[in-house]
Amino acid sequence: MQLRNTIDFRPKLFSTLKGYNRDLFMRDAMAGIIVGIVAIPLAIAFGIASGVGPTEGLVTAIIAGLLISVFGGSKVQIGGPTGAFIVIIYGIIQQYGLGGLAIATIMAGIMLIAMGIFKLGTIIKFMPYPIIVGFTGGIAITIFSTQMNDLFGLGIEEVPANFIDKWICYFRNIGNINWWSLGIGLLSMLIICYMPRLSKKIPGSLAAIVVMTALCWALKQFAGIHSIQTIGDLYELPSGLPSFSFPTLGEASLFETVQQLLPVAFTIAMLGAIESLLSAMVADGVIGDRHNSNTELIGQGIANVVVPFFGGIPATGAIARTMANINNGGHTPVAGIVHTVVLLLVLLLLGGLVGAIPMPCLAGVLIMVSYNMSGWRTIRSMCRQEKSNVIVLFTTLLLTVIFDLTIAIEVGLVLAIVLFMKRIMENTHISVLHKEMEVHHDGEHDERLTIPAHTEVYEIDGPFFFGIATKFEELARMRDAKPIRIVRMRKVSFIDATGLHNLEIFVTASQQQKQQVILSGVNEQVYQEIERAGIVDLVGRENVLDHIHKAIKRAEELSNAIKEQKAKSKEI
Repeated sequence: MQLRNTIDFRPKLFSTLKGYNRDLFMRDAMAGIIVGIVAIPLAIAFGIASGVGPTEGLVTAIIAGLLISVFGGSKVQIGGPTGAFIVIIYGIIQQYGLGGLAIATIMAGIMLIAMGIFKLGTIIKFMPYPIIVGFTGGIAITIFSTQMNDLFGLGIEEVPANFIDKWICYFRNIGNINWWSLGIGLLSMLIICYMPRLSKKIPGSLAAIVVMTALCWALKQFAGIHSIQTIGDLYELPSGLPSFSFPTLGEASLFETVQQLLPVAFTIAMLGAIESLLSAMVADGVIGDRHNSNTELIGQGIANVVVPFFGGIPATGAIARTMANINNGGHTPVAGIVHTVVLLLVLLLLGGLVGAIPMPCLAGVLIMVSYNMSGWRTIRSMCRQEKSNVIVLFTTLLLTVIFDLTIAIEVGLVLAIVLFMKRIMENTHISVLHKEMEVHHDGEHDERLTIPAHTEVYEIDGPFFFGIATKFEELARMRDAKPIRIVRMRKVSFIDATGLHNLEIFVTASQQQKQQVILSGVNEQVYQEIERAGIVDLVGRENVLDHIHKAIKRAEELSNAIKEQKAKSKEI
């Protein structure tokens, strides 16, 4: 019972099955079929590009996709191999072989499960919104750019992975446009756009695939047009069920292998966590739901632990397929399960039929997916917001497109933090007051207090963190301070380690100059921090007060003592 309360593992599949009906199943089944068809060339292509093969790509999409849908924390997440892993997987295979890849994937899966168990999934919810918008827009542009070869029928066998090199390659081959392919692709997009006007029950993507496949078959049979590439022309679809096998370790021991693979396994785990949870967050924004981050991480971890035993590669939530699922009516994880069934049927039975689907049609489907997920209206509206949000958004977007999402997230997050700190520093003020000060009361008239003789008040308006702490120290050091120094901290919501250190230096330096420090308006949380740091005892508990009136009264007592001492000195 205690374990159940501790681990946040509540798969969405089981909660969504309550009240499940035939209408929902038909929507999920239709979406699952479309996503399954869209996933076929992607799974095969990712498998080949990663250095394994088409079978491994399909096996990953089937097994990992099934487990992520069953055990994940999102209603509409579609899992499988993704382009973000290609470079990482290829490098691992080159250095450690297929066995090393399998072990690294299992280790990454265990890490993901641990992250979910220790409830680290909620951390991703603090990801700034401009980063999510930029990341999503960058992925949309990347998806769009990968479809130009198939849309225009350029016939490029090896398209460069780099975004800029990719477009240079496209323009160099612009003279090889296959106008039949372009026509098929454009017609597919028109069908997707206008199908809702004819029927809202039939997804435009499915209608486009059926109509364009039939049209291409007719053009080939009756018009002798064979230049439109199909899935079967580009890929040799495997057949047969995957077999279970243990990864081979090679000459090194298990401990040595784990030690060597720990860094790359951590990279896989972190990339998988970021991509899957951001995909789930993007999906939440579209469907108006909230995923369970910790459950999603556990589900992703289970998938990555299991799939290597069947020859698969690392998997995560796939934004393109997830958006395709949403746009085609997917409502529950059943759609993800149906998508894996479609892929399994392809693996076993339907290679010939799927092989007849024209690649330009699939390109049109994915271009519409990229358009729908681009969020260009959101980007346009955010351009009217503060400059810092715009900078973070477009930095993340450009880095996602030009480099990869890992760099984009890291740089975007650091930039967002730096700009956030800059805004806090700009809005945090330190004032030095003499003689009089205003005290503001909520709902009442402001009050003016007389500051006692020999006293000055340092008022900190904002959090006392590293940037402000340094500013406070410099301001205090530059002044010929009076014997009594009140530090008013009523608006200090928190204090960090640098703030504590500088406050301690301030108190110590004041005491060395025979000056008394009084801390005023200290809230409970800040009081606990300065007490743990020993500052309360250093100042004296009688000099740490919760209100400015008490601080002024204490300053008056000290000021009167100074006056008496000076009077006695004159008498002597």
